[in-house]
Amino acid sequence: MDCLWHDRAFTLIDTGGFEPATEERILVQMREQTNLAIEEADVIIFLMDGRDGLTPTDVEIARQLRGRGKKVFYAANKVDGARHEELLPEYYRLGIDALYPLSAQHGLGVDELLATVTQDFPAATEPAPDEHEPIAVAIVGKPNVGKSSLINLISGKERSIANPTPGTTRDAVDTTIKAHGRSYLLIDTAGIRRKNKISLTLEKYSVVQALKSINRCDIALVMIDAEEGVTEQDAKIAGLAYEHGKACILVVNKWDKIEKDNATVGRYVADIKDKLKFLDFAPILFISAVTGQRAPKIFGLIDEVYEQYTKRVGTSPLNDLVERALRKNPMPRYQNRAMGIGYATQIGVKPPTFVFFVSQAKGVHFSYERYLKNVIREEFGFDKVPLRLIFRKKR
Repeated sequence: MDCLWHDRAFTLIDTGGFEPATEERILVQMREQTNLAIEEADVIIFLMDGRDGLTPTDVEIARQLRGRGKKVFYAANKVDGARHEELLPEYYRLGIDALYPLSAQHGLGVDELLATVTQDFPAATEPAPDEHEPIAVAIVGKPNVGKSSLINLISGKERSIANPTPGTTRDAVDTTIKAHGRSYLLIDTAGIRRKNKISLTLEKYSVVQALKSINRCDIALVMIDAEEGVTEQDAKIAGLAYEHGKACILVVNKWDKIEKDNATVGRYVADIKDKLKFLDFAPILFISAVTGQRAPKIFGLIDEVYEQYTKRVGTSPLNDLVERALRKNPMPRYQNRAMGIGYATQIGVKPPTFVFFVSQAKGVHFSYERYLKNVIREEFGFDKVPLRLIFRKKR
C-alpha cells in the first residue's frame, strides 16, 4: 500500500502475523510471508497486543528481529485505558529504548508513532522529467507469456533467458537500449502467479520483485497471451499497474498462432475492453515476439504514451475548459446545496494530476469526475494515459 503522511511517501506492507514456532500449514505460510516482508523492508514496526502484556512469543519475535540488522520500532496496540497502561513497563524487558502505546481503533498515539518512524524519510518531491533519462518500461504478465522473448527481440540481445518452462525468470533483468534517438530501460520481471499457486518462498519473492518493477517504471507493457485471452490474473496484474498510476500498453502476444478473419481483431479488442474497463485509455498492440510481427511499433507507441504521461497544461486554458464544462453540464447538487468549481490547476505528472477546489469535496459524484476526465482527455490530448483528479474544499 502506497502511503503519504505529512509529505513523507512510503510503501506499507501489512503481514498476516508471525508465529515463530508452529508447524500448521497456514501459520507456516504466514511466517514465510512475514519473513519476506522483513527482508524487503527498510523499517519495521513490531506491533504487540497491549491488553495481554508481554508474552513469550513477543520475546522470541523481538530476539529474531534483533538479528536482522533492521531499524525496529516497538508499539503496543489496544491501549485504551489505565488498566492497559499498567502493563506497559513489562515491554521494556525486551531491552528497548522506546515503546509507542497506541489505539488504532480510536486513532490514539498513531501520529506520534508515524512522526518518529518517518522522520528520516525523504520528502515526497516530484523530480522534474529529464529528457536524457531513459524511459523506464516494465514488461509484466503471467509466466510464459513471452516477456523475455520480447525483450530479446527488441533489444537484439539474449540478455534475458527465454525458456518455455513457466516461471524461468526469477528476478528482474534490466536492459538499456537506444532506438530512434532515445534511451529505454526495459525491466523484465518474474511472472506473477495466482496466489493459490504460490507455495515456495522463491515464488513469493518473484511476486515482490514484479511489484517493485511496476513501482520503478513509467510505462507498463502488460502482456496477454492471445491463445488464452484476458484471464483473471491478467486483470490483477493490470490492476496493480493502474493502482500505481502507471501508463499502460496492452500487448497481445502470440498473435501469429491465432486463426483470423475480418472480425477477429474487433472481437479481441471488445473482450479486452470489457474485462479491463479501468484501462479503457490504454492502447492495444497485437504482436508476435517469435516472428517479430508488429514489434517495431512498440517504441513509437511508448514515445507517444510517455509524451502524454509527462505533459503539462497551463492553468489558464485548464480553467477556461472547466468553465465551459460547467456551463455545458453543471455539477449536481449535494445535500440540497449548489456545487461549483472555483479553481483548477495541474500539480504533477506521471500521471498527470489535477486539483479542483470545490465547494464540497465530498459532494463530487464519481460520474462527474469521469465527465471532467473525459473533457480533459479530449481537450488536451490525454487519451492514452491515466489521469488523477483530486478535489479539495475551496477556502
